[in-house]
Amino acid sequence: MKILIVEDELVSRAKITKLIESLGYETIVAEDGRQGLEMFKQLNPRMVITDWIMPEMDGIDLCRAIRKATGSQYTYLIMVTSKNEVHDIVEGMEAGADDFISKPYIKEELAVRIRAGERILNFESRDVVIFSLAKLAESRDPETGQHLERIRFYSQILAETLRETSDCFPEIDRQFIDNIYLTSPLHDIGKIGIPDFVLLKPGRFDDREFEIMKQHSTIGFTTLNEALKRYPQASYLEMSAEIARSHHEKYDGTGYPDGLAGGDIPLSARIVALADVYDALINRRVYKEPYAHDMVRSMILESNGTHFDPEIVKAFLRSEDKFYAIFEQFKD
Repeated sequence: MKILIVEDELVSRAKITKLIESLGYETIVAEDGRQGLEMFKQLNPRMVITDWIMPEMDGIDLCRAIRKATGSQYTYLIMVTSKNEVHDIVEGMEAGADDFISKPYIKEELAVRIRAGERILNFESRDVVIFSLAKLAESRDPETGQHLERIRFYSQILAETLRETSDCFPEIDRQFIDNIYLTSPLHDIGKIGIPDFVLLKPGRFDDREFEIMKQHSTIGFTTLNEALKRYPQASYLEMSAEIARSHHEKYDGTGYPDGLAGGDIPLSARIVALADVYDALINRRVYKEPYAHDMVRSMILESNGTHFDPEIVKAFLRSEDKFYAIFEQFKD
């Protein structure tokens, strides 16, 4: 990430530049507010650290100008100031500042402030990317309808129920629940690589066509795993890749693409597997009529321990009223 530094005082400018670069960031340096604004317009950095007191254009005016010039991509603004009165902080935030830091610069504090800003920016990028990718897959599948909305809520409900009622899954925390809500719509992203004669076929697949369709799990994994390699700290990318590859695995090891069984199947994929099957059964498809909720419930119970993790089936039974409510709310 490039960080624009706007500082009129030579020694302070050199010190903060050196500190930020030692943290692994690329810097762009401006000597005053007007130069900083021009650099912002030309280079569009995601983060700006600006001094408050500067000649001609001070930090307050620069923040206002940046907010006015900002397009759809958010810019995180950190104001450098020795002012700590409440009315000064209010003035800075009203001008558009997100955070404040004081001189002299301390490396540890600077690192924490920058990382806080990165988290905010990553949330924005994450949500946009996930939504766009999910819609890309959706656009190729005429059956999808409200499937993606239902899947994310079913998956969220199962994760929340498991957290509340089972001691088997200590890894389910708030971040896990948020991530599965965000990433479960990407489970079929690999369908973008399936040819139309298979994906759009109005009926059941023959053996050859089914083998082609099964490739969507590895195509989706490869796509998302490439992004994960670039951003290895992004837990949501790791989960999305797991789900894309493994949501067709079965608890008894008879699924695809890897024939994983039991706890070897990522938990997120085991959750999405049940959510996906429920939605496929209760909705109409070109090759089948919709089944009633009670029939779907019976079919899931028949697959308890074979297709589905028994603990996740228990969570489904505890929350099936919520499942049906989601189905009604987002009915195609």
